[in-house]
Amino acid sequence: MLHTPATLATPDPLAHTRARPLHWLATATAMAAVIAAAGFVQPATGTPAATDEPSAKGPQATAPDPAAVAYPLDCKGAPQAVTATAQGDLDGDGRPETVAAVRCDAGSGTPPHAIYVLTQDRAEGARPRVVATLLDTPQRRTATELTVRDRTVTASLLGYSGPEVPRCCPDKKQLAKWRWADGKFRQELTDSAARSV
Repeated sequence: MLHTPATLATPDPLAHTRARPLHWLATATAMAAVIAAAGFVQPATGTPAATDEPSAKGPQATAPDPAAVAYPLDCKGAPQAVTATAQGDLDGDGRPETVAAVRCDAGSGTPPHAIYVLTQDRAEGARPRVVATLLDTPQRRTATELTVRDRTVTASLLGYSGPEVPRCCPDKKQLAKWRWADGKFRQELTDSAARSV
């Protein structure tokens, strides 16, 4: 018996390969769900705390407030004025200190500055306090451009070339730096050749 080959019909494209509006809607819905879910899953940010070190942050991780300190500055009844501040970790304990330039608010002339380092104990409710005096008022200097960077305090100090120079108009400028070393602040890298202002 002879067999004749069957005639094969041209196959129709598969139904699932044709894009229909329902397919587009399903794809768009799935993509929206994936994007929405990705919004809820965020990578962790910040640096994880080391577990082998004592907690440096404690309840007080911000720099001490210079307005909350009683400064050892005798203004003979005049108010005190904090004219500049800078913050940074000066002693490497992981907690920031505040450096404050303070003078008497005399109303005229240029009262000399004192520069103080402030710290605050970790205990909750502890008040900031002065722990070091970098510049004292008998040195008759005005502090400007106060910064803390790389554990070093830097200030431009304006002063006077002689007693005849009016106190309103300092005519000398020095750059002074203080760095914590061996348990105290040491003044270093000071421009000893004062420049005329």
